[in-house]
Amino acid sequence: MNAGRPVLGRPLDDRVLAGVVGGIARRFGWNSTLLRVLYVVVSVLLAAFPGILVYLVLWLLMPEDA
Repeated sequence: MNAGRPVLGRPLDDRVLAGVVGGIARRFGWNSTLLRVLYVVVSVLLAAFPGILVYLVLWLLMPEDA
């Protein structure tokens, strides 16, 4: 069961692009701004392509919140 944790989904109220990072942050109870900064830094250090590809795949797979 869910045990009170939010479901993984793209929130409507915590978006910069598609809400992928905001949804991950909300699911695990993390700060969304800090996670976004960390995601960008790691993506740039890994030559950006893997980070962009992962973001696009998650955008397609994560449901949008109702």
